[in-house]
Amino acid sequence: MKAMVIIALMLAFGFLTANGQKTVVSQKNEKVYDMVEQMPEYPGGMPALIEFLKSNIKYPKDAEKQKVEGKVLVLFIVETDGSVTDIKVAKKVFPSLDAEAVRVVQAMPKWTPGKIKGRSVKVKYSLPIMFRLK
Repeated sequence: MKAMVIIALMLAFGFLTANGQKTVVSQKNEKVYDMVEQMPEYPGGMPALIEFLKSNIKYPKDAEKQKVEGKVLVLFIVETDGSVTDIKVAKKVFPSLDAEAVRVVQAMPKWTPGKIKGRSVKVKYSLPIMFRLK
């Protein structure tokens, strides 16, 4: 009976250790880079990104009414599949302008992911979004 308990404990410990190792491996693959050999790129490049922003940004009425302008700096991660996640405002201007910048970044299509030695990796990206009244 003691042998069965010891074997069961050894199996349980072995299973937990194997899971712990898998977690370490996945954490290692989760590294987010600041700079890589090939930086992420919006589909169509910078001109297409500028056009996307122009076409999709809607100036918030309250900011327009108060004549608020400025540059919102948005930080995000371009994932290995090109999706945009972990969107944050690093430089705030006005609450509704900040929210609009986040909304537009969330609406972006997938990017071409950043790469190191041909392998897609997660990359931090900062995007300044300028709000200017006409």
